[in-house]
Amino acid sequence: MLKGFREFMMRGNVMDLAVAVIIGAAFTKIVNSLVEDIIMPPIGLLLGNVDFTNLFLVLKEGTKGAAPYATLADAKGAGAVTLNYGSFLTTVVTFLIVGFVVYSLVRSVARLGPKQVEGPATTKD
Repeated sequence: MLKGFREFMMRGNVMDLAVAVIIGAAFTKIVNSLVEDIIMPPIGLLLGNVDFTNLFLVLKEGTKGAAPYATLADAKGAGAVTLNYGSFLTTVVTFLIVGFVVYSLVRSVARLGPKQVEGPATTKD
């Protein structure tokens, strides 16, 4: 049983997948930083100094403090139930960037791959 597991783990596909997961995790951190630290601050500035992490709606006030809450951290600290749409917007932007990068990579790899030659069309007689 141990031998079979070792053979399974040493297959190329499993090792390739492991490397892809590790690189993907590192890439996710880079994209998150790009969105949160580079892209969203200028967008917030254009919209009037909006900090997207502090865009939220209070669904239920907390028991430890009175509304209005200046920040999301204040609301959570007071035990308020919040709808965090600013965090959601940031996540959507992150998703769009990752999707675009993956699309670009797949398209580039497809161009580098072997070109398929179309044969003559087959017809039924």
